[in-house]
Amino acid sequence: MKPKNQIRNNSQPEQAQAIVLQLLDTAAAVIRRLDRALSVRGISYSEYRLLQTLINEGEVGVTRIELAHAVGLTASAVTRALKPLEKLGLTTSTRNERDARQSLAVITPAGVQLLDDVNQVLGDFFAGLPVAAMSDDSAGLLQTQLSLLREAVRPGR
Repeated sequence: MKPKNQIRNNSQPEQAQAIVLQLLDTAAAVIRRLDRALSVRGISYSEYRLLQTLINEGEVGVTRIELAHAVGLTASAVTRALKPLEKLGLTTSTRNERDARQSLAVITPAGVQLLDDVNQVLGDFFAGLPVAAMSDDSAGLLQTQLSLLREAVRPGR
């Protein structure tokens, strides 16, 4: 018979797998709901993340590579995602003739206004989630654990 601590150690990878898979399923479900909530304003959650990153940079602009790192997409995916936002007048780009990934994207006043509207929609969305009722201590612990998990799986580790 195996000692209890050995049994526990062998089940830890299985427990980690179950937790991470449940986390991914939950994240996918939340993103689907976010996409539905944001569709009322004509954007997706991915587009929201791009606009939010751009607003944080102000008038300076952000390269597609920097945007890709910030939102977890490839530079080419960012280029594809920005095209409809530009057509809607929510962003503009300053093209780099040699490398499109180095082109600067900037949010427009219309994009800023849209984000103001969207943030109200998101406020209502998040207020209705069970995590909104968590105690500060529980929420802090969850955020700490999620940060540790993110750091552990970050590329280059």
